Amino acid sequence: MIEVQLKNIDGQTIGEVSLSESLFAVPFNSSLVHQAMVMYQANRRQGTHSTKTRSEVAGGGAKPWRQKGTGRARQGSIRSPQWRHGGITFGPKPRSHRKLMPKKMRLMALRCMLSQKVKDERLVLVDQLDALSGSTKSMVQALKSLEVNRSALVVTKGSNQDVVRSTNNIPKIKTMPVNLLNAEALLSKEILVMTMDAVREAEGMWGKGLESEVRLGTVKTKVTSSKTKAEETTEAVAEGTTEAVAIDDSVGSEVKPKRRVARKVSDKPKPRPRAKKKDTEAEKS
Repeated sequence: MIEVQLKNIDGQTIGEVSLSESLFAVPFNSSLVHQAMVMYQANRRQGTHSTKTRSEVAGGGAKPWRQKGTGRARQGSIRSPQWRHGGITFGPKPRSHRKLMPKKMRLMALRCMLSQKVKDERLVLVDQLDALSGSTKSMVQALKSLEVNRSALVVTKGSNQDVVRSTNNIPKIKTMPVNLLNAEALLSKEILVMTMDAVREAEGMWGKGLESEVRLGTVKTKVTSSKTKAEETTEAVAEGTTEAVAIDDSVGSEVKPKRRVARKVSDKPKPRPRAKKKDTEAEKS
């Protein structure tokens, strides 16, 4: 377990708190965090940018001058891309920039960022923020007591309106409920300020073990064993052993084997005897 100091709103240390290693002690994966950052930034884009091509710009229907005899380069429209006020070639068009990322990868990126904050000693734990009156002055005094002199992210268990109002007029300070916490928000701020209730809520939501890997391993083992049985059955059929049919015949059961039962390779279906033709000459005589 990881031990972190717990402070009150006046900046006094009142004890130490043990944090879950599955959430606050994960090795940092830079490529995963970068992928999550690109996804969050791309999903914020509106995608409403647009330009006009030469066919969409007004005008340009008449040929500027004749094709030959002027000594100048041939031109077909004053809205060609090389002309001033002409159309744009391969310009941006409205589209969606949305990117997707698996839930487990997003969760692992969040774990990496929380663990990095603890490693860099930029995690400040506060017992509670209920003493704030909602004024900017009270929040400035609290941050000063906690020695938070950089950009910070204040995380609470739920949406606390007093905390939100007190941080609205403070630059580089942002507040957020713990259920909306993500890797991009942690990357955008240098210091993370969390209440004790928010920490326990985060551990309950994201600080679980990796049971999914164990389940996947079990399923994989079952598939391997079934494949082995199938291979054994195939080999038995190739050798010409039909034990299941022999047992049924020896017991004398009335259950007949289905037509789909594998036969021996040497056993070939016998041709049906053809009907004999009548001797027409004998009949005539």
